[in-house]
Amino acid sequence: MLALFLALACLRLPQGRARTASVPALREFALISGLYAIWRLARQLPFTHEAGAVERGREIHRIQQWLHLPGEIHLQHVVVQHDWLARLVNAYYATLHVPALVAFLVWLWVRHRESYPHWRNGLVYVTLGCLVIRFIRVAPPRFIPELGFVDLSQRLGFQVYGNPGTGVSDQYAAMPSIHVAWAAVVALGVLCVARSPWRWLVLLHLPATMFVVAATGHHWWLDGVVALLLLWVGLWGDARWRRSRAATSDRRAVEVLEAA
Repeated sequence: MLALFLALACLRLPQGRARTASVPALREFALISGLYAIWRLARQLPFTHEAGAVERGREIHRIQQWLHLPGEIHLQHVVVQHDWLARLVNAYYATLHVPALVAFLVWLWVRHRESYPHWRNGLVYVTLGCLVIRFIRVAPPRFIPELGFVDLSQRLGFQVYGNPGTGVSDQYAAMPSIHVAWAAVVALGVLCVARSPWRWLVLLHLPATMFVVAATGHHWWLDGVVALLLLWVGLWGDARWRRSRAATSDRRAVEVLEAA
């Protein structure tokens, strides 16, 4: 509502530099706010069925063992032995993914406007993919304690979502990880766009998030892998569409020149 109000107010500004500078920014703010609202609403859809979710979680665990991926259980046990580390990873999971994404979008808009549409579209595509796949119910590791997993948030008394069915999110939609998806947008976007050596430090946000979602028991490794694949497909599709549009524009320009 705030974004819509600001956009309408900006349209009433007189023609001039202030309007020229404000309208595009507010339009993007309204778009991102709207997409975030859709995501918040969609993840609170009243799913009551959990059929097959736990079994799919066990199947993912078996696939990861077959692939010889490092077990989340060993990672959890290392974290649990150090109270300060356990609280750090839990706070990282609960608080950082949205502020980091917002800061990235603002930085990209202000400093690298030409790259903004590509990464904005990548964000839209990967979030849409995560929302679609979430309809396939998959339990996170923390819901399968018989395999040795720990619900780190519950153990620390700092639950992010509350009890299943009562929290702010659908907790049987672990596949894929929206945390990893958004962290990949931030980390890879900064790496590809920025030229400062500090971009390598920002890149650590991605593996740090992968570590955190596994250590807290909220996601399987493959949840993050699927999120990365979705982002790759989205960015690849957007880049291909932009090349095709540019080629079409070039052909039309040549035709206009030849006709003249």
